[in-house]
Amino acid sequence: MGIGISMVYPLIWMVFSSFKPTNSIFATATQLFPDQFTLDNYINGWKGIGRTPFSQFFANTFFVCIIATLGTVASCAMVAYSFARLRYRLRGPLFALVLLTMMLPGEILMIPQYLWYNKLSWVNTYLPLTVPLFFATSGFFIYQMKNFIDGIPEALDESARIDGCSFYGIFFRIIIPLIKPSLATVTIFSFLNNWNNYMGALLYLRRTEKYTISLALKLFCDPTSQSDYGAMFAMATLSLIPIFIIFATMQRYLTQGIATSGLKG
Repeated sequence: MGIGISMVYPLIWMVFSSFKPTNSIFATATQLFPDQFTLDNYINGWKGIGRTPFSQFFANTFFVCIIATLGTVASCAMVAYSFARLRYRLRGPLFALVLLTMMLPGEILMIPQYLWYNKLSWVNTYLPLTVPLFFATSGFFIYQMKNFIDGIPEALDESARIDGCSFYGIFFRIIIPLIKPSLATVTIFSFLNNWNNYMGALLYLRRTEKYTISLALKLFCDPTSQSDYGAMFAMATLSLIPIFIIFATMQRYLTQGIATSGLKG
């Protein structure tokens, strides 16, 4: 209990600090509740930076997350189905190669990826943050979905094949409806990963009006002048709301996806 509270306390402190006047946040850092509640931080933060309102950063982030999440779920589901059900040469080595990609630190790929995207003129666009995810780049999600599909009795596939279903028909009519908990799990974690993707936005986005929330928050902290920590805490608090909504609405599927591995024959 105490460990859980200590882990959540910084988040709670940030939320309450967002209602404190900016000049008193660190002066009363040891005090959780503000002496004077104010909404000025939310008003000032929502105005954004320069001519770009913070609502624009929210719109940018939602756009990137929705496209990237759809690409991740669709591509990883198809690749996982291929590894779980189809029989072809080099299937084992290819799956092992997918698992090996999980062990590669992201820092190793940053420079070659940046050089590649720069030659494609993708820098300062959302393409590097979305297009690669349509090619099943997450080995963990593929592994998770494959294990779920492995738990579905193959007798269902054979019955559908007898009725004239192709591999695509089996995938869309049999597999997809039965792996909804797994799809929900991948959707939640993929959305969360893209929502918090600071490094990708830092590498590829240069114009302020294209920034995502994770990158825009740092604009409130200026080491060369006065930093508006109150506005930063306020906008960081608002940025948590979509994540809480997603967890609340999809919690049932998330629990099933983690606790089970599919149907047992």
